[in-house]
Amino acid sequence: MTFSLYDAVVPSNLQILAAIDALLDKAAAFCLKQGIAEADLIDARLAPDMLPFGYQVKSCAIHSIGGIEGVRAGTFSPDRSAWPTSLAELHTVLQGAIASLNAIDRETFDALADSDTQFAFGETKMPFTGANFLLSFSQPNFYFHATTAYGILRAQGVELGKRDFLGMPRLKR
Repeated sequence: MTFSLYDAVVPSNLQILAAIDALLDKAAAFCLKQGIAEADLIDARLAPDMLPFGYQVKSCAIHSIGGIEGVRAGTFSPDRSAWPTSLAELHTVLQGAIASLNAIDRETFDALADSDTQFAFGETKMPFTGANFLLSFSQPNFYFHATTAYGILRAQGVELGKRDFLGMPRLKR
């Protein structure tokens, strides 16, 4: 079996997006149990200079399917739009990313490996191949935001463990 760019990106994105989506259910249950407004968790941060939970969750979608769409378009710029303000809206964002990833054709995706891709943010321009952008920029950002979202919920008191972050591993069949 040949290991492809698709294999290196899409299945892991799907695994972690599903896990983060499940974290939203635990966050909702925590809010109900503690009598906390969803907005309090969505706006929670690990540190004052970090962006909040809602941004972190949105960024998981941005650096999964959004990164792939950037490679397809030849350029990726950070999405600076507002993040969702309810857990239901965050579910919608994640479920949309999951559906889009599930719809990707493996061969079409693998053909993106050598495509020219530029990261553009203000005056900053960084040239990549599609594979290098996804593996050395978008994927590390994806895991950073997923880990930060998990960490914010833990810091707020939501009962989570490592298995909640990992989601369902892809076992040998």
